[in-house]
Amino acid sequence: MVEISRGLRDVTLTETRLSMIDGMAGKLVIAGFTLEELAPKATHEEVIYLLWYDHLPNKTELEAFRQSFIENRHLPATTMTVLRAAAERKLPPMDALRMGVDTLSLVDPEIENTSTEADLRRAVRLLGRFPTIVASYWRLTQGQEPIAPSTTLGHAANFLYMLDGKEPNPAAVRGLETYLNTVIDHGMNNSTFTARSIASTRSDMVSAIVGAIGSLKGPLHGGAPGPAMDMVFEIRQNAATSDKSVAQEAKIWIDNALARKERLMGFGHRVYRVRDPRADVLGGAAEQLFAQTGDMQLYTDARAIEDVILQALEEYKPGRSIKTNVEFYTALVLHGVGLDSRIFSSVFAISRAGGWVAHILEQYAEDELIRPAAAYSGEYDRKWVPLAKRA
Repeated sequence: MVEISRGLRDVTLTETRLSMIDGMAGKLVIAGFTLEELAPKATHEEVIYLLWYDHLPNKTELEAFRQSFIENRHLPATTMTVLRAAAERKLPPMDALRMGVDTLSLVDPEIENTSTEADLRRAVRLLGRFPTIVASYWRLTQGQEPIAPSTTLGHAANFLYMLDGKEPNPAAVRGLETYLNTVIDHGMNNSTFTARSIASTRSDMVSAIVGAIGSLKGPLHGGAPGPAMDMVFEIRQNAATSDKSVAQEAKIWIDNALARKERLMGFGHRVYRVRDPRADVLGGAAEQLFAQTGDMQLYTDARAIEDVILQALEEYKPGRSIKTNVEFYTALVLHGVGLDSRIFSSVFAISRAGGWVAHILEQYAEDELIRPAAAYSGEYDRKWVPLAKRA
């Protein structure tokens, strides 16, 4: 009898130097750094550089790397045409991102060059434009013209600038940097596996990244932060229109959700059996962000809601250790920096693309086709029946 590993759970596919997850200890290591050591301190360019080159850049390397992104932010005319057409159809932001990235092959000056050096240059051209695509599409869907990217701001700050044309609050920039660093890589998740699987055929980097975007769009992977924030606002609104506290309304909400056996966004994880370390890092980032921007009440209410839900989950499923995951505090941080929940998944992609590139490069170097087997469960010895005699 063949043992089936549904969803390839617990199957070790390959080796990687990029990240390590210890689900039992609640630990995440990014290229040798614990998440807590790296995410709140580094710029996003530093973390991308670390994943691609396996060391932190010095001052000269960082400035050159940062400048290379700045030089590759403007979108080709074809990309803008596609984004405008998508906006007219009111397509989801992740669909627009997927289609927009796919057009970037049209302006690749070395499309036939598949060397590692060419792929690293290609990666900069792609990642430099990710924020521009997301910000431009968001403005188009709001009936506004896109804002040209900055020629001086860093990767995170420029994205915030392109949304409204204003110099971003340093606290918001730091909050976004911490988020981008926190979710840039997370083992062999579905979108990373998709990117590596495509790259394993020796297909091009754009194809692998476009495939990964399609994977990230799914609500079981990248689509949960928006609903987590919606839950917080729903509970706060209920409290504002009743004579009950936020905690009391949270208890009513979770009891109803559990009775309906709804899937809870922001709680539980397939890997972590204790608290998701990314939730701790982003929880700290949220507290710092809201303290500096003056909206601590939202943070306080979110923490109260979290506490009530965790207690209810422990009572409902004792011993299961269902804890807060990254989506809960992702929602809080991204809302705090001024983003609409409808683009949360696209911002996730802006970050994860740096990890996808690193994995694609690893897969190219490994040069091994990913080709798992499947156990046949169908019938045998069927006989052909001519069309005229079929019932």
